[in-house]
Amino acid sequence: MVAAHITRSLADAQRGSFWLDRPDRPAARPPLAGPTACDLAVVGGGYSGLWTALLAKERDPQRDVVLIEGDRIGWAASGRNGGFCAASLTHGEANGRERWPHEYARLAALGRRNLDELEEAVARHGIACDFERTGELTVATEPYQVDGLIPTDPDDPDEAFWDRERIQAEVHSPTYLAAHLDRTTALVDPARLAWGLADACERLGVRIVEHTPVTGLDRRPEGGVRLTAARGTIDARQVALGTNVFPSLVKRTRLLTVPVYDHVLVTEPLTPDQRTAIGWSDRQGIGDSANRFHYYRQTADHRILWGGYDAIYHWGGRVRDRYDHAPATAQTLAEHFFAVFPQLEGLRFSHTWGGPIDTCTRFCAFFGTALDGRVAYAAGFTGLGVGATRFGAQVMLDHLAGEETERTRTAMVRSTPIPFPPEPLAWAGISATRWSLAQADRNGGRRNLWLRTLDRLGLGFDS
Repeated sequence: MVAAHITRSLADAQRGSFWLDRPDRPAARPPLAGPTACDLAVVGGGYSGLWTALLAKERDPQRDVVLIEGDRIGWAASGRNGGFCAASLTHGEANGRERWPHEYARLAALGRRNLDELEEAVARHGIACDFERTGELTVATEPYQVDGLIPTDPDDPDEAFWDRERIQAEVHSPTYLAAHLDRTTALVDPARLAWGLADACERLGVRIVEHTPVTGLDRRPEGGVRLTAARGTIDARQVALGTNVFPSLVKRTRLLTVPVYDHVLVTEPLTPDQRTAIGWSDRQGIGDSANRFHYYRQTADHRILWGGYDAIYHWGGRVRDRYDHAPATAQTLAEHFFAVFPQLEGLRFSHTWGGPIDTCTRFCAFFGTALDGRVAYAAGFTGLGVGATRFGAQVMLDHLAGEETERTRTAMVRSTPIPFPPEPLAWAGISATRWSLAQADRNGGRRNLWLRTLDRLGLGFDS
């Protein structure tokens, strides 16, 4: 039976992203109004597309750039995520070291440089997105998780290990046994980052059209690429695809990602007494160490965003609006919230929502080109794209320029993940993996034969 305070906590929650539910959300831009032409067409109005358009104009102010968005700027993953802006390009150190042990140091350095440059760009363009270098805490809630939080390099000034006494003094939860602090991670207001990037693009001369789904991509006999949309065509010398979770216009890449639905709650603003009761005065982002992990952070107006745990794959890899709302998952998340912060019983949630994440089998982005290098793409960010999409935009522009750079020379950029199998194998494999990860969480982290097999094939998940 569901506890009464859980039911009450969700009773008035609005369905939809807290970040997008703002009175100052920009008005919609007009759709495409007939055929047009440009030097560079960027498909997708999330972070991937926005960074690509902005950086393209910064590299060459004379380049004519058009950004085409099927709905509204930032309406999908870029306006629904937790706002964790991490330095990692590899979905964490463990995943990066496992896959690219000989170049991990270079990838880590590239990631930190990317985050520094992102922060500088936010300041230079005056993007008011509450960018904060708060750092991120990864907490152990089971004894077997503690040793995994000890930094690989004890001399790294950006990392620290906190024992039970230290972490509980910082954030008052009875569930915490230890923590790892990564000082590099920043937090942002994700929707305002997207809106600010769009404004910066337009100030540099990028043309943005919304409500213009692109349905086709073809080579033009006379050279270049033609994009087909319901309201016209776009003829471009080059195209960058930032469509991520949505079916790629490069059809041969479609099995490289699947959409996995993540769900989020946001509370009403905490009172001063409630804030005192939980501590957390340094406002770090927090995630736990389980396979089915939670992530959480504070907002600028003292709410708590609480998400993760129940990643859901729907048969056929379909993306549907109705999947955004999962009442049973919202209830589970609320129960877990009050287990971590029992002193907040009586607090209510103001918003609940979900959305798809573009997951690939290596759990971090992949890159490539099509149509003899006229088209570039980046996808598969697997939930850690707030910062990494800027790196992906740089890679796409490097590829379109035909340039070999420090980025494009890495094995991460030059390699491709193993594709997912078609149905029904995809459903069976993902379901078996989800069940096995839950079992591992209940059994002291012990991975069963299925997970160990995936590990040996390079398909194991380590967040």
